[in-house]
Amino acid sequence: MATSARRSRTSTAQMQSFWDCLRYFLTPQIWKQARQALRQSIRWQAHPLIMVLLTMTWCCGDSLAERFETAKAFYVASYQRKRRPGKTIEGFHKALARIPTRALRQVAAALRQRLVQVFGKRLLVDGFVPLGCDGSRLNCPRTPQLERRLRSQRGRKQQQPPMVWLTAFVHLSLGVLWSWRLGGPHANERQHLVKLLETLPKQALIVADAGYVGYPLLHKLQSAGRWFLIRLTSMSPLYVPDKNAIAGRSEGLAYYWPQEIQQQQQPPIAVRFFHFRARQGRRFSHVWLITNVLDGERLPRSTARKFYRWRWRNEGLFRTYKRTLGKVKLLSHTVVGVHREAEGSLLAVQLLLAQGALALQFAGERANVLPSARHVLLEIRAEIRNVTGMYLGPRQRQTYLERLQNARQDRRRHRHNQVRRRWPNRKDHRYPRAPKILKMGTMLKELLAKVLSAA
Repeated sequence: MATSARRSRTSTAQMQSFWDCLRYFLTPQIWKQARQALRQSIRWQAHPLIMVLLTMTWCCGDSLAERFETAKAFYVASYQRKRRPGKTIEGFHKALARIPTRALRQVAAALRQRLVQVFGKRLLVDGFVPLGCDGSRLNCPRTPQLERRLRSQRGRKQQQPPMVWLTAFVHLSLGVLWSWRLGGPHANERQHLVKLLETLPKQALIVADAGYVGYPLLHKLQSAGRWFLIRLTSMSPLYVPDKNAIAGRSEGLAYYWPQEIQQQQQPPIAVRFFHFRARQGRRFSHVWLITNVLDGERLPRSTARKFYRWRWRNEGLFRTYKRTLGKVKLLSHTVVGVHREAEGSLLAVQLLLAQGALALQFAGERANVLPSARHVLLEIRAEIRNVTGMYLGPRQRQTYLERLQNARQDRRRHRHNQVRRRWPNRKDHRYPRAPKILKMGTMLKELLAKVLSAA
């Protein structure tokens, strides 16, 4: 205990400024991998290019040109002895266009490994690494190229603007963005989840809503040895050998076996189901969950309920990305620029939330206390103003890390809707209905025995 406390004090003493916190995550090993990925692409060095790209997400500005000037001034004032970044926003865009997307993904993968080293055992909660998965759309400008490449051509969606689909994993205990995948307007979030499996740790528990229910996806997760906790709808029936044995129970074992899968004589998926009553304002909604963790001691009912209640933090990430950082609509006018802007801004969000989670860890907060992205962003913008000389107020006595330790989310319970007015043309949310629990007949039991013996 004394050794760990001494290490914590040493790390805190070495991380007093904004750049110290960044160097704690962006280690020399990460910059080495970034230089190797960008060596044959452009003349720019990796350090000024990536730092300017990150700072453009954090700073204020109505256009990319204004944000580039602020980010360039901030970098030049912070690293006066290093090579200067480009002079114009056009040159910066040309440099970004030459970068392959896999190079930015390599930097994200290296940063993800650093998160494992930094947080360590805090990633585990009750024997699992809870990771929530969800998707959202990002609007783009109506330029001719984006209208032709990123606009849907199906029915009523023709009137919508060009868009990019984003699927993201969030660590539910820390509230930190873990990994993500970008796609076009017709992207499938289930396929994105399958492609992101290689980015997840071994003890990962995938927590998702009813949009991720389906035999092909669950079968792939089962074959890959991944744990899942997913909400059911009335379109997903469950089969049990004896219906009377589970009558009135809120937990039990069943088979997920759709009829089309039965006709193809493919094996069912053995699952354990949960039934909860969740309070939604003044009403109660029924929540049905399934998991492939069949051991009740490994995943108790209370733990499953807690993990799914935390799943809403995935929606909080999209709110942070779209509203706090102003990414409801991306600013780039080309397909290449849109993907580079999205990859760089998501990397910036990951670093922003990681700094807040690390500051709360040094402050001795519990694992389920989330950082406030808005307060962390305000402190970063204060550092940018102080360095670039655009703020002439009194010098603050507290260090950057001490100010971050006060950036935590409001934990009071909100009893009223936070939406001030109804959004036009938006449909009301309808909660999924309860799934049907069906009893297996004699023929279905014989088919089950035949399929399981063949498997």
